[in-house]
This record gives sequence, structure tokens and C-alpha cells, in this order.
Amino acid sequence: MLAHVIDTQREFFAGRGLDMGDRPALDRPAEAWSAHTTRVAGILADDALVSTSYDGYFGPTTVGTTFEQFYLWDMLVHRWDIARSAGIDADFSDAELDRMEAGADSFGDSLYMDGVCAPGVAVPEGADRSGRLLARLGRSTTSSV
Repeated sequence: MLAHVIDTQREFFAGRGLDMGDRPALDRPAEAWSAHTTRVAGILADDALVSTSYDGYFGPTTVGTTFEQFYLWDMLVHRWDIARSAGIDADFSDAELDRMEAGADSFGDSLYMDGVCAPGVAVPEGADRSGRLLARLGRSTTSSV
């Protein structure tokens, strides 16, 4: 999952003509993530680049808007995946759940296209807000890690 998050962000920025340098080696995940986020933070610090417009999947947008509306959302969702694979909990704040729900709503049927989310799964009985949202995003909270 870490490879997916890093690679999709690298592809997005490379598609905007940016040199992302070498992909960090994933054998040391924390170091790979740190190197990647340092590069991304540098890119996002460029106001001219962030405000660059282009024709996105849903129509005209900017680099900054796309990163905020999709890639931040993607990182929240995959935070759960990564934590789950490590056998730890990934709790979400109400604000994070709000962002995740708004993002899922904004994608419409595209939420379930290849590379975004798997089809929704059954919601476990008594699931809390987080469990209901994760089920909508194709994640089962009842299976073992």
C-alpha cells in the first residue's frame, strides 16, 4: 500500500512535468515515506505550481485542488490499510471522517473504478461511523489482520 501511495503521487507530479528524482527504496518504509513527503512538501510550497490549471478527470482544476481533494483523501484511506496490515488500529477523527465521506461522495460512481476503491462490502451489525464508511470503501473491518 505504501508503494501505491508513493507511486500514484509521483505519477501525478511527473505528469505535470516535475522531476520526482529517484523513487525511495521501500525496504525501510519510514525512511521512504519521509523522503517522499519531503519532496512533495517542496513541490506544494510552490504557489505558482499549486495554482497551475489543467483538465482533470472531473473537468478543469488545479494541481493544488487535485492534491487536496484526491491525494489527501487517498492517504487517509490508505492509512487504515497500512495500519491494518501492521496489526494496529487506525482511528479517524470526526474531521477526517467528514473529509473521507465528502471525497467519496464527490467521486460518484467513479469511486469504484479501477484503482480507486473496491466495491462496497456488507456493513457489520452495530458498525460505528468509521466502520460504515470503510465498508462503503470496500474494506472489511471484521476480517482478521
